[in-house]
Order: sequence, then structure tokens, then C-alpha cells
Amino acid sequence: MKNLNLGEKRSFLRLVLALVKPRIIELLLVTAVPVLVLASNGWPNWQVLTSVVLFGTLAAAGANAWNSIIEREIDALMNRTKMRPLVTGEMKLNHSVFIALALTVISITGMYVTANFAAAALTAAAIGFYVLGYTILLKPRTNQNIVWGGIAGCFPVVIADAAVRGEVSLGGWILFLLVFFWTPAHYWPLAAHLKEDYSLAQIPMLPVDKSEKTVAAWTLAYTILTITTSV
Repeated sequence: MKNLNLGEKRSFLRLVLALVKPRIIELLLVTAVPVLVLASNGWPNWQVLTSVVLFGTLAAAGANAWNSIIEREIDALMNRTKMRPLVTGEMKLNHSVFIALALTVISITGMYVTANFAAAALTAAAIGFYVLGYTILLKPRTNQNIVWGGIAGCFPVVIADAAVRGEVSLGGWILFLLVFFWTPAHYWPLAAHLKEDYSLAQIPMLPVDKSEKTVAAWTLAYTILTITTSV
């Protein structure tokens, strides 16, 4: 990748933030923290809260960093991602791999030490599924990628539940399903808005592969499933 004329050189911290995509992490924490309260029948103890928020953030950052590494050539083709540091050449690949690996190891180890084995195992599963299952296998191969890839975004609720209880309760799995059904219902309209980018990158998102009518029907179906699960 060649350096682009950026006008203003970004600091290393800003480059790392661009690599790990913090706006996605916020959405994961929004689902995890309420589950901590629910599983604790009140405000959770500070160690569990800190563990899930801190190491959950690092885990998501690590997974996002791996995603940025794997998709750097695809990112170069899309307008919304062409300024990511691996595309512009502002960050070296080996530095990015080191950051992703460090975040992955620290997050899993930290979750195990400060919470419990179940939370750590689920954290490892979340990272593995997002990187291997979604980014490498599903995203480039099926227009249902966000349905099954969305499983990775469901993990924070069961990680939080396990951090409190030492296992995942029935309530935790129901909340897992709620996020699972909500994910395509909210993402397909966004993907429809960005379908030109996905088309350029040859990513078979549903709005790229199917008509607007079909996308609307699928979105409605998952919206109904989301409402039913919440009830």
C-alpha cells in the first residue's frame, strides 16, 4: 500500500484507534453492562464490572484489529474504509499484527484471572468466531454473512452473564437470541445505504445480491423475530 496525501499526519494513538474501530466496541459494551446488572440482581461488584468492561473492550479491539489486517485490501476499495491506517500505509503490517496479538492474549488472560474460566473461554470463542468464522469464511462467501457473523456480536451478553454466575443462564441465552435476531434487522438497512461500497469490494451483502423488496422482506422477518424474542 502506498502512502496517501493525508494533509495532517496522524499520531500513533489515532492510528491504533483507527485500527481497532472503537465505535463498534461501544455497541458491544452497551449490551454487556446491563446484563451484569441483571445477572447480579443489582449493581455488580467492581471487580466483575471492571473485568468485563476492560477486558471485553480489549477483546473487541483485538478482534477488530485482526479484521483490519485481513481486510486491508478490501478496505482500500471502499470509500468509508480507505483511510484506515493499513490502507494508507501509515501503520506497518507487523506492528498491526503485534497489536492484535497482544490485545487478544491480554484480554483472554485478564478475563480468566479477574473473572473466571467460563468468561475467558467465551471471550476466546468470540474473537475466534469473528476473525475465522465471519471475516475469513462467511463475509466473502454468503449474502447471509451478517446473520451468522452477527453471532460474534452476541457474545458480550453471555460473557457478562458468565462473569457473574460462572456459567450462562437461560436468561443469558435468551438475550443472546435477542441480539442475534436484532443484528440483521438493523444492519441490512445500513448495508443497503452502503451497497455501492460493498459491490466495489465484491462482498455479497444481501442488499448487493438481492432486490430491495427481498431485503425489506428479510428485514421485516428478523424485526418480528426480535420483537417476539423480547416479549
